Amino acid sequence: MANAPGPVQDIEFTLNGDPVSRTASSRQLLVHFLRDDLGLRGPKIGCDTGHCGACTVNYNGKVIKSCMTLAVQADGAEIETVESLAGESGELDDLQESFRENHALQCGYCTSGVLMSSKFLLERNPKPTAEEIREGIQGNICRCTGYVNIVKAISAAAHGDKGLDLIERMNREHSQEVRG
Repeated sequence: MANAPGPVQDIEFTLNGDPVSRTASSRQLLVHFLRDDLGLRGPKIGCDTGHCGACTVNYNGKVIKSCMTLAVQADGAEIETVESLAGESGELDDLQESFRENHALQCGYCTSGVLMSSKFLLERNPKPTAEEIREGIQGNICRCTGYVNIVKAISAAAHGDKGLDLIERMNREHSQEVRG
């Protein structure tokens, strides 16, 4: 319980498919609990105010910012972090591989949150348009890539090469609109 004074509470929840039983401070944020107490490094601490999305996790089937949730609220929950995406032997899943192939990351700080938002989107809409992808990741800030390759990677994971064609066509159309 690093840096989390106050009363403590026993909590039990499922994390990436595995049961967890721990004690958490009543004032400890979920992102700090995941990182400091459980040793997960996927959820990042970016802004600690819910704006950047670097700490995004799946919580009971919804995407949340773990910096805006108390660890004690995890009691009875099912939580997935970016660590849940990799296979048993650590191989990348299709979405992660698409991010790698399409150069959808640079510094990587936002990547885990963007991946979790993307996974959530694709589970609910397996064939999203570029606009739907942009809407699906709007809670995640990336200061490096400019989003083009992120959208391309998500589209490619959803549509295969047709997704790349769709994004390229939309980018050309957008460029023509901007030029007038």
